[in-house]
Amino acid sequence: MRLLIFILTLTLFAACAQKTTESESITLPLEDSIFTTPLGKVYPIPVPNEAALANFEQAKKEFEANPKDVEALIWYGRRTAYLGRYQQAIAIYTEGIKNFPQDARLYRHRGHRYISIRNYEAAITDLEKAASLIQGTADQIEPDGLPNAQNIPLSSLHSNVWYHLGLAYYLTQQYEKAYTAYLQCRESGDNYDNIVSSTHWLYLIQLRLGNPERADSLLAPIQKAAVVIENQSYADLCQLYKGWISPDTLLQASPGNPSNDAVNYGLANWYLHQGDSSKGIQLLEALVAGKAFTSFGYLAAEGDLMQHFSKARQK
Repeated sequence: MRLLIFILTLTLFAACAQKTTESESITLPLEDSIFTTPLGKVYPIPVPNEAALANFEQAKKEFEANPKDVEALIWYGRRTAYLGRYQQAIAIYTEGIKNFPQDARLYRHRGHRYISIRNYEAAITDLEKAASLIQGTADQIEPDGLPNAQNIPLSSLHSNVWYHLGLAYYLTQQYEKAYTAYLQCRESGDNYDNIVSSTHWLYLIQLRLGNPERADSLLAPIQKAAVVIENQSYADLCQLYKGWISPDTLLQASPGNPSNDAVNYGLANWYLHQGDSSKGIQLLEALVAGKAFTSFGYLAAEGDLMQHFSKARQK
């Protein structure tokens, strides 16, 4: 009888352990080895370097050891996304939201990766949810996954929520909403990197809305000698908009990385506003011929070519 009870106890324990393991596991989707953009351009998912892969493996290990730790889950998702595995990162954040539905960070990060795969409506839903969750809360610094040269984290949860929400609105041509979001972004942090990145988009939005004088008024916080740590491309563009530097000094010879793409997208819009549509479209075309298919400049250029300039491109 005692042996039977012992066997039944072991069986029950094993069943409970299996149930616990299954409930804490995350089923990840298969990740494609290529990505096809809405313009039909095909890109292989880059092979990760050793450092990125090691960081991912460490984050995965720490999450598996602490599956109920939201910090571990966030870093697992972030390190997964840095490898270009966006669908898998989305699945990780989705699982996290089941357990932590009031954590704005999960919606903020999942919204970012929905932007990466061009699911802008889902991104807006997530980022609007994040914006509602941060209302009335104290802001917090978001640690960098890819630290800057000075290893000084500059972005915050609030600024990232508003920045990415503004971008998602911009990419869906909801310019008034994008303007409001980027104003919130600029007001959420007083470091100069945040000011130049948000001001760049605010300026472009008002040009799109046909308000050049209002666009110029938004450049008031821009300074010639301010210290920039990360966002030099946006700082340079803002100086271009102020008329302090010429477009020739900014024209990048090698598009295909996020910083260059940001500059070339800003330059394209500057030429379009100056009435040089040929030069503007040429820059947009060159930008989407680059390799950084998830850079924000690339995404914006892609959207512009699809929404605004398709007829001009056919001529």
